[in-house]
Amino acid sequence: MYALVDIKGKQYRAEKGSVLKIDRVKQEKGEKIAFDSVLLISDGGKVNVGTPYVDGARVQAVVEEHGRDKKIVVFKYKKRKHYRKKNGHRQHYSVIKIQDISKS
Repeated sequence: MYALVDIKGKQYRAEKGSVLKIDRVKQEKGEKIAFDSVLLISDGGKVNVGTPYVDGARVQAVVEEHGRDKKIVVFKYKKRKHYRKKNGHRQHYSVIKIQDISKS
């Protein structure tokens, strides 16, 4: 059984016991979190697609850790204009473990 879940504008495939790396959430490490925005549930050969979400479906997870990704360099440049701008960015993330996928 798996579900497609919309978390902060991005779609993830969630299975029971799977670990997902998502954009940072406010919950602390060890806290439970539930997502109601389930787009699709597949149970064996039976697929339930929502319009846009599946009614009564919920994915429950627990926050395992928080962190920051590797730095990426953002370099802007315009030729012959002596314009160069170098900037860096490190994205914050949370790692969650899927506990349960339920549907009504």
